[in-house]
Order: sequence, then C-alpha cells, then structure tokens
Amino acid sequence: MSAIDQRFVELKKQGRKAFIPFITAGDPSLHMTALLLERLDQAGAAIGEIGIPYSDPIADGPVIQASYTRALKAGVKLDDIFACIRSTKPKVTMPLVSMVSYAIMHRRGIERYVADAQAAGLAGAIVPDLLVEEAETVRQICQAADFSLIQLVTPTTTRERMLRIAETSSGFIYFVSVTGITGERNELPPGLLDQVAWLRERTPVPICIGFGISRPEHVRLLAPVADGLIVGSALVRRYAEAPNETAALDQVEALARELMAAI
Repeated sequence: MSAIDQRFVELKKQGRKAFIPFITAGDPSLHMTALLLERLDQAGAAIGEIGIPYSDPIADGPVIQASYTRALKAGVKLDDIFACIRSTKPKVTMPLVSMVSYAIMHRRGIERYVADAQAAGLAGAIVPDLLVEEAETVRQICQAADFSLIQLVTPTTTRERMLRIAETSSGFIYFVSVTGITGERNELPPGLLDQVAWLRERTPVPICIGFGISRPEHVRLLAPVADGLIVGSALVRRYAEAPNETAALDQVEALARELMAAI
C-alpha cells in the first residue's frame, strides 16, 4: 500500500474525510512552498498536493496559470522542486502528491520520474493529461513501486469510461466537479452528487472532488458523498495577494481551517 492508501485507511477508521490543499511549487519561492506545506500540515490537512509548474497546463484556471507563470519566470526546475520536497517531507506527516503533466513525466522517463519523486518523498502523482487508453504502462510502473497513480474523471466522462479510469487509478480518483478549468465558483453543477454517488458504488478507490471548491457551503454539500475534497485556486489566491510572508501563511491557514471545519 502506498502512503496515500494508508492515509485513507486511517481516515476511514476515524470517520473523517480528507482535506487536500493544492499549492504551486516555487510560487512565490521554494522557501515559501516549504513553509506552506508545514503550515497546512499543522492545520490538519490529510494530503498535500504540489503543482509542478508547466507552460501549457491542461485544465488550470487563471489563478493557478498565473502561479505557474511566476514560478517558471523565477527559474524553478523539477530537480529544485524535488530537492525542496526532500528537505520538507521529514517535517510533515501528511503524504504528498504531485500534480504533474504527462509531458513532464514522459520527458524525464516514467520510471525515472517515479523513482526521483519517491526519493524526494512523494507518494503519488495526479496526471491530468494521461489518457486512459495510454495509461497501462504508467499504471504498471507505479503499481510496482507502490506509487499512487491518480487520474481524473469529469462531469462529461461517460460512465463506461469512468469505470475504465477507476480500474487504472490508485490512491484516489480525482473527480472534477465542473466542466472547464479550475477556479473559485459561486455554485456547483446540479447532478454532481448523483454522479459521484454512482461511481462510489462501483469502485473501492476513494473519490476526492476538486475544481471550484472555495466555500464552507461547497464542502458541506459534497462531503457526504466524497472521501476527500481538494482546494486549490482559493488557497493560491490567498497567498498570491497577501502583502507579506507572514500574512500569506496566516491567511492560507485560516481558510484551510474554515473549510476543514465544514467537512
């Protein structure tokens, strides 16, 4: 079992749902990335999601796209990110996963990426642009290493395809709550709860919902049918707009605690 599998076993025994915050590696600096991970862990986050900056993100909205651009302009490299995670992981108890483009994994080589990521302290990877038709080789490499391969389903994914994605996913399934890109939203689409509940009955893999979650009412609505909730843009915006490092950490922690209290 990967560290992600173990965390969900622990949460189930405790009757808890996972709160999974997303931050961008290297925005505004790798030093700040480490501090944010430590603060979110101390606040009680179950799993930490770290975005690997990429010039052509698939589904990220303006807030996260801007954070990727800032990190890339600052010269952040993959090996720098791994080094940051390696030095930070001993200070946090939550498992860490990367949100990484398949193009980045392919360029490095899948086996090497998984090995390097594990050596840094990562327990899995969310790969938004990996097609299920091309996932088998990646799945086998990840399975052999006890490294979670987390894939996405969306509101427009057919039910047959959802089941195929579930069969090749491990750790958890990332259920995209809305059609479109990441970002804060006032409302979540009707029918989402039914879709998640349908899939929940047909797979043992935990299901975590992300995209558009930014308010306690979103959390209260979705928590009954999900194993975890993923929050990205709302947190990234908090630290991006903060006037200084202390304020950024405090504001991110405050929002995280507010959302966790609603689970």
